[in-house]
Amino acid sequence: MTEQPPRTTGAPSRTPVHDSPAPEPTNASALIRNDAGQYLMHLRDHLPGLIWEPGAWSLLGGGREPEDRSLEETVRRELREEAGLDLPVLEPYAVENATGMNGTTVPVAVHSGRWNGDPAELTLTEGVMLHWFAPEDLPRLRMSRSTLDLVLRHAADAEPPPPPPATATATATATRAAHSTTVPHIIGVHLYLEDADGRVLLGLRHPGSAYAGGMHHFLAGHCERESAVACLVREAAEEAGLVIDPADVEFAHAVHLTDTPQAQPRLQLVFRARHWQGTPEVLEPDRCVGWDWWHPDDLPEPIVPYARAAIGSIRAGVPYSELGWE
Repeated sequence: MTEQPPRTTGAPSRTPVHDSPAPEPTNASALIRNDAGQYLMHLRDHLPGLIWEPGAWSLLGGGREPEDRSLEETVRRELREEAGLDLPVLEPYAVENATGMNGTTVPVAVHSGRWNGDPAELTLTEGVMLHWFAPEDLPRLRMSRSTLDLVLRHAADAEPPPPPPATATATATATRAAHSTTVPHIIGVHLYLEDADGRVLLGLRHPGSAYAGGMHHFLAGHCERESAVACLVREAAEEAGLVIDPADVEFAHAVHLTDTPQAQPRLQLVFRARHWQGTPEVLEPDRCVGWDWWHPDDLPEPIVPYARAAIGSIRAGVPYSELGWE
């Protein structure tokens, strides 16, 4: 299977498909949107020098093969081969001029389609994962500028997603919520890694970080519309370039905490990965300035208190703890 070429670092020139200049595109990619207005993005393997855009979020796609009668056939074949995905309708959207490895301009034919399935149920044969992202979340991802510009342009051109229909069930739920004392909790997901010497991986958060600036902490993130394990795998790749197979992840500890009596409660889930690929890298320097391995008996200071408590509980075989509750 041929990898799709990289996008240029600046805003590339694009033309409508019917005005596509020579040379004829030999690569095609799929811009897939769901009814909620989210876009399906592909996290590529972190293999510098071997593939295009290593470790970045991109579109599914690839190069034209001799048996492909058209670029639509190319992108359909790539979707089947890479993700087992077969879309009923794919329409030409634009031709994006990207820079190839030899410095020449490579036109890529972009096709748009609609799909509303669960990416976790697809069989991915290349890359790390597939995930839905709302347009406003895309600038936070590691992604070429041209890919970001292309998706945002499509989002601006597309019709806004329709509001969910009002139903009797929705009305009843809203009524119950108005009279309920139930408090939503924030779900956090944390990665517990031990090296061969029993040391634990911790990151030093950027001093200007909105949370725990200048403190040591697990590799962590908040669940979006995804499972906790999927969140862990995504955050490990985005923050540190680590590739983790969900099958190698196991639950290690949960901390139920509140910072103050009025603060929104948090349930912090800690998962252990028995195996992983890659060496921790600083990929989000605005959040983390460095990764290091620390022996549990000699943890650094300052460290996020519940991270220290979780490490101690994991070593003691305690699966659950609480902090901040009266």
